[in-house]
Amino acid sequence: MNRRLLGKSLALALVAGTTMLGAACASEEPATPSGPVTITVNGMPPATDAVNRKNFEDDVKAFEAKYPNIKIDAKEGFMDPQQFATKLAGGQLEDVFYVYLTDPASLIAKRQVQDISAQLAEFPSIKDVKPDLMKVFTGGDGKVYGVPVANYSLGLVYNRTLFTKAGLDPASPPKTWEEVREAAKKIAALGNGTVGYGDYSKNNTGGWHFTAEMYSIGGDVAVKEGDAWKAAFNNDKGKQVLQQLKDMRWTDNTMGQRQLLEWADLLQMMASGKLGMYIGSADNFPVIVNQYKAKYEDFGLGGIPGGQGTLGGGDGYMFKAGLSPEKIKAGLTWLSFKGGALDPDRIAADNEKAAAKGQPVGLPQPNIWTGASLAKWEEATKKHANIPSENFGPFLATATTIPLKLEPPLAQQIYAVLDTAMQKVLTDQNADIAKLLADAEKQVNTILSTVK
Repeated sequence: MNRRLLGKSLALALVAGTTMLGAACASEEPATPSGPVTITVNGMPPATDAVNRKNFEDDVKAFEAKYPNIKIDAKEGFMDPQQFATKLAGGQLEDVFYVYLTDPASLIAKRQVQDISAQLAEFPSIKDVKPDLMKVFTGGDGKVYGVPVANYSLGLVYNRTLFTKAGLDPASPPKTWEEVREAAKKIAALGNGTVGYGDYSKNNTGGWHFTAEMYSIGGDVAVKEGDAWKAAFNNDKGKQVLQQLKDMRWTDNTMGQRQLLEWADLLQMMASGKLGMYIGSADNFPVIVNQYKAKYEDFGLGGIPGGQGTLGGGDGYMFKAGLSPEKIKAGLTWLSFKGGALDPDRIAADNEKAAAKGQPVGLPQPNIWTGASLAKWEEATKKHANIPSENFGPFLATATTIPLKLEPPLAQQIYAVLDTAMQKVLTDQNADIAKLLADAEKQVNTILSTVK
């Protein structure tokens, strides 16, 4: 499980477009800065990635030809957690820089990024970006400090073929955890090693899924009380999550004998046709199909059971503190040229290009849009889809109603602790859930005490 790899891959797709696509931005043409402006940006592919590097450089040339008063000084790379703080502290951060959705709150609170609200007024499509995504880039003062370009959220990945064999409706996946449990029984009853429902418990993936399942029933893993963060899972909701898994594993015997699973394991099991359901996201499907040689037609994606919240994330761009209005406008113009939250009119051209290359078109995410821009996304997706996008209809039906929730602070450290609770209930039928949660709470509170 490395959601940050998704962020990098999505951003790479964003910066790898051709100069022809850049010309599609005419519908929301911002005013060009009156005098020469040079901005530094990141996201340039390394020289070892020759094709995407050339595409990026060609885009820079085309952009500078179209906007002769703006010069792009491009740097390699996206977000590097190991170097980000050092670059920021040393004043070496680019003018326009890539972030994960977990980063803006801290950067805004520390006043390390620039308010871009006034300049955004020249890009009307920003009003169509999903409010929960824009909220991530908005400070307590109501001002906007960046823009999202891609998103993901977790739902229920399921095998439509197994659903049909088990007498379940593949067009109507479970909407509650009670329904998941009953569907898992029917799928496991098919026999021949078929697993009804799978879950993670190793290398931080167990804690990741525990968090997602807590969110799905309206719970939290960590909450902020005043200036301090506290663990928030040692309660009835935490017990509900673990008890459900324990019951499915030991009472129902619908989760299989093999446990201690991590990210690739469930994808392989799904591709093999031996797994009915697990919690995952749209980016899983290309891996299942391309790496593990399955077919898109066999799978579906529904909203996360429970529906009270879903763990998600994504990426976007922010502007370093102290940037002039002219440079902000130039940066937004660059992002508009490259696509993302500022130009929904690029969607059709991007989809056409992707389909021509044999890349999947029709996945339900990334999709940051609402309103008229969402209609453009839907039309462009339908026109160029090369996979059965209707299989993801149940997920799209919940996309605007299930709130997006981000990871807790110091997420990977917290997930490592919560792995233990997940491992115990899935490998020990006598696991003491109350003790597991109490022990984890103490450890997580120690971790959270270091959050600044």
